[in-house]
Amino acid sequence: MTVKGLLVTVCRFCIEQPMDNLTLTNSILLVEGLKVTPQSSYPIFILLFLFYVFAMGCNIGLIILIAIEKNLHHPMHFLFCNLPVNDIIGTTVILPRLMQDIFKQASDRYMTYVECVIQAYFVHIFATASHTALVTMAYDRQVAICNPLLYTAIMTSKRVVQLSAIAWALPVIVVAIMLGLTVRLSRCRYKIENPFCDNASLYKLSCENVSINNMFGIVYSVLALSISVTLMIIAYVRIVAVCIISKNKALNSKAIKTCSSHIAVYLIMFVSCAIMIFLHRFPEYSENRKLASIMFHIVPPGLNPIVYGLQTKEIRQKIVKLWWKKRIDTLWPVEKKKKKLQNVS
Repeated sequence: MTVKGLLVTVCRFCIEQPMDNLTLTNSILLVEGLKVTPQSSYPIFILLFLFYVFAMGCNIGLIILIAIEKNLHHPMHFLFCNLPVNDIIGTTVILPRLMQDIFKQASDRYMTYVECVIQAYFVHIFATASHTALVTMAYDRQVAICNPLLYTAIMTSKRVVQLSAIAWALPVIVVAIMLGLTVRLSRCRYKIENPFCDNASLYKLSCENVSINNMFGIVYSVLALSISVTLMIIAYVRIVAVCIISKNKALNSKAIKTCSSHIAVYLIMFVSCAIMIFLHRFPEYSENRKLASIMFHIVPPGLNPIVYGLQTKEIRQKIVKLWWKKRIDTLWPVEKKKKKLQNVS
C-alpha cells in the first residue's frame, strides 16, 4: 500500500468513528457553557467582560493599596488580603473561558480532561477558601473587640501568617482528596452538563458507582458550610456579649461598623454558595443551578471590595485621599498657568 493510500484509509477510519469513541480516546470533553442565542451573545459578552474588569480592578487595587500604604499594615488588613486574592482566582478560573465559549457553537466548546480537572480544582478552592478567609477575619474582629488590650500580643505577624496558611492549606488538601477520588474513575461520557467544570460534573462522566464521590461531596459541602457558620456565630456571640456588658457607645459603634460589612460579605457568599450546592442535587432545576453557579463566581468578587473595602474606615480614607491627590495634580497645572497670566497682566 502506498503512503497516499494509507493516509486515505486513516482519514476514512477517523471520519467513520462515532464522536463519543473518538472524544473519549483523545480525552476531550464537551463543555455545555452558556446557552445563548447569536443575538444575545455580544451583550452578554460585554456584560461579563465589564464585570470581570471591574472585579479584577477593584480586588487588585485593594491588594496594591494595602501593600504600599504603611498605615494599612495591620493584621486586619493583611487577613483581608486573602479575600481579594481568592476573588481573583474565582473570577479568572471561569469567566475568561466562559466569555470565549460564548461565540462558539455548542458543539465546538471542547476542553481536555486535564484542563477540566484543573479548572474544577480551582473552582472548589475558591468556594472553600471563601469560608476559611472570612472565618479568620471573624477571629481577628473577635480579638480586637473582646480583648483590645491584648490585641497586639495575640495578633502578631506570626499568628497572621499561621491563620493565612490554615485558610489556604485546608482547601488545597481537602479539594485534592475530593478530586483524587474522582479522577480514579473511568469515563463513559464526555459532556460536562455545566457552564464550567466542577467535581460533580466530572464524576457524572463515569458509569461506575459514584456513591462514594457523591457522599464525600455532600459531607464536604455540609461540613464547610456548618463549620464556618458555627465559628462565625461563636465569634459574633462573643462580640455581642462584650458590647452588651460594656455599654460603651464608642465600642458598640466601632463593633457595628467593622462587623456589619464582614457579615454582609459572608451572607452574600453563603447564600450564593448554598444555592449552587443544593441545586446540583436536583436535576429538574438544572438551568437555575447553572445560573446560580455563575453568579457565585461573579457577585461576591464584585461586591466584596465595595461592601468590605470601602466600608473599612482606613481603606476608605486612603482611597479618598488618593482620589483627591490625583484631582489636585490634574488641576494644578491649570491653576499655575492662571496665576502666571495674572502676574503678567
